[in-house]
Amino acid sequence: MRLLVVEDEVVMAESLRDGLENEGFAIDVASDGEEALWYASEADYDAIILDLMLPKLNGFKVCRTLRERDDWTPILMLTAKDGHLDEAEGLDTGADDYLTKPFAFVVLLARVRSLLRRKGTTKPVRLDAGDLVLDPVTHEVRRGDASIDVTPREFAILEYLLTHRGEAVSKQTLLEHVWDFDFDGGPNIVEVYVGSLRKKIDAPFDRSAIVTVRGAGYMLDPSGG
Repeated sequence: MRLLVVEDEVVMAESLRDGLENEGFAIDVASDGEEALWYASEADYDAIILDLMLPKLNGFKVCRTLRERDDWTPILMLTAKDGHLDEAEGLDTGADDYLTKPFAFVVLLARVRSLLRRKGTTKPVRLDAGDLVLDPVTHEVRRGDASIDVTPREFAILEYLLTHRGEAVSKQTLLEHVWDFDFDGGPNIVEVYVGSLRKKIDAPFDRSAIVTVRGAGYMLDPSGG
């Protein structure tokens, strides 16, 4: 899943980027309100973590502008203020949830996953295809009773394919949701990671869950292969 973090405090922004990337998310970071609107117009995000106090345009104005553009990407608003009026204004301008600083990263992560589950394409707590199981909370991947060790990037690709199991997913779509703006390579990198995933979740179990769809990309067999 691809997230946009809008935060002008450098240490906080880098901390959120590192923590969320370790959880398998692709992260872009904007440091002011105008940059946030530009990022949101250039990419399709699964959720936005939006600080309230920002240079140029504050979080309220960013959120209101996105909603006026009919952009309904789930928004988690962050603020150092602790007041009911700020919370109410944030929600009234279109934010989906609200978190006051300081906060524990595990709480932010839980809020983000909750927003993702509430999206139009509901994301269940656990994803499975036959005996292939991925748990977004514990970061576990299993085939039956066998635990499978995957990298954060492999985890993100598998999570996206499982979320859209039975559908053909293009390399470009995987690039847009699993890699961030800083990546300057081509779609062939997707082949490398899919090949690595197949060696881990399919080959040892004599399965073929990840199917190549000629001209369309890849599909995760709902039966698990």
